Amino acid sequence: MAEHKVEIIREARKGGTVAHVVFDNTRRLNVVNPPALADLIKAFEELSRDEQVRVVVFSGAGGKAFIGGADIKHMAALKTADEGRAFITHIHQLCQAIRDCPVPVIARLEGYTLGAGLEVAAACDIRIATESAAFGMPEVRVGIPSVIEAALLPRLIGWGRTSWLLMAAENIGARKAEAWGFLEEVAKTSEITAAVDRCVEAILDGTPKAIRAQKALMRRWEELPLSDAIQAGIDSFAQSVTTGEHTEKMTAFINRKRG
Repeated sequence: MAEHKVEIIREARKGGTVAHVVFDNTRRLNVVNPPALADLIKAFEELSRDEQVRVVVFSGAGGKAFIGGADIKHMAALKTADEGRAFITHIHQLCQAIRDCPVPVIARLEGYTLGAGLEVAAACDIRIATESAAFGMPEVRVGIPSVIEAALLPRLIGWGRTSWLLMAAENIGARKAEAWGFLEEVAKTSEITAAVDRCVEAILDGTPKAIRAQKALMRRWEELPLSDAIQAGIDSFAQSVTTGEHTEKMTAFINRKRG
């Protein structure tokens, strides 16, 4: 019997469906191993196919960790380059599934977010944490470098702060993570649900196709030179006017202003 559980909870709201992905391996601070990674990847791939989903909230069960890292027992047993490549690629595939999800993914971060967990959080679109949350990349202290989606960190927090996390390998608190630009919001533990909900409602205020187009465009911006990124935006805008979403929303705004 699996020691972990991945639960998808669909919540119907006025603006559309909110999906909650809850990862539960609380006995071990929600660490991830190959079976857990496979189930999480499956969950995000399923949600990516669901056109009714407007936003995903990803959390770890128990309040003590979002994801406390990769399973150190599994990693300690890796002996060959092929074994190492297969395992770390599996973690990357989860990050990729999150980044490929066509709707915004909000990471709800409580307790520890370490190693692979921090990479997964970096792959999410928005990160909201409790004041008591802690963040770190301890890999070099156990004989391996931080890799895969750790490559996103310089874009989020800069090279110097990334160097501190990856080479000094010291944990930082939520307030510092917010000041560094890794977190979008920090809330008291008792207020984390409300903070996440405010973000969810703000996303639901946007129109479904426009939000999906915005995320797709932002993914392209990451990889394109500036001139090409601007052209991609022009193409996205041109396509968006064919959906008709803007006509309804803008007409309603104009009529409200006249009234």
